[in-house]
Amino acid sequence: MSALTKLYEGKAKILYTTDEPDILLADFKDDATAFNAQKRGSIQGKGAINCSISSKIFQKLEANGIKTHYIDNPTPTQMRVRAVKILPIEVVVRNIAAGSLCQQTGLLLGTVLKQPLVEFYYKNDPLGDPLLTRDRLLLLELATPEQVDGITHLALQINNFLINFFRRCDITLVDFKLEFGLNSKQQLLLADEISPDTCRLWDNSVGDDPNGRVLDKDRFRQDLGNIENAYQEVLQRVLKAE
Repeated sequence: MSALTKLYEGKAKILYTTDEPDILLADFKDDATAFNAQKRGSIQGKGAINCSISSKIFQKLEANGIKTHYIDNPTPTQMRVRAVKILPIEVVVRNIAAGSLCQQTGLLLGTVLKQPLVEFYYKNDPLGDPLLTRDRLLLLELATPEQVDGITHLALQINNFLINFFRRCDITLVDFKLEFGLNSKQQLLLADEISPDTCRLWDNSVGDDPNGRVLDKDRFRQDLGNIENAYQEVLQRVLKAE
């Protein structure tokens, strides 16, 4: 299989068509962005690390009955995926208060939520990816009521799996972002990636050190340093996890 034309380039990946119309090629980049791309940089080896982590997690999810767009990896930075129409919604699942949830509610960083919080954001850079209510989401016709219910159910299923998976890696899953797409049969598939770029991950082995425990893109956002080492540490633990 050979890559053909560039279909789309995002902040973290380039998507190519292939000689198979229902299969695309996602090429993971080392580029790093934060704050709606207002901050830009590069994390050495990030593309290969995130591709490997995402691939392992997608395979684990598939084995647990969660359908994803993942097929295989022709190279360390590339993932063959099933073609889907991405819904313009970012789904965020939160287990512990951090980031914008603290800024917008006054909750203290590290507050454990009584139950997982599922939020929807409009995937729209010019508007700043605003938080959506369910009614606004339906008003904008970003998804049908049935799709919203399906996404919510899947997001909570994925959260349950990831909490336990990362616990086996001695990592706490604080929150994470998901994207979903529709295949040609209008079935919901988990798409995009699951990696330190899209998850907040805290290292359980360093105690309550608010900076030392961070194993995700917050190291880039907050200029904490040792970004590559943190991503590499997540990769090593994920690959060892059963």
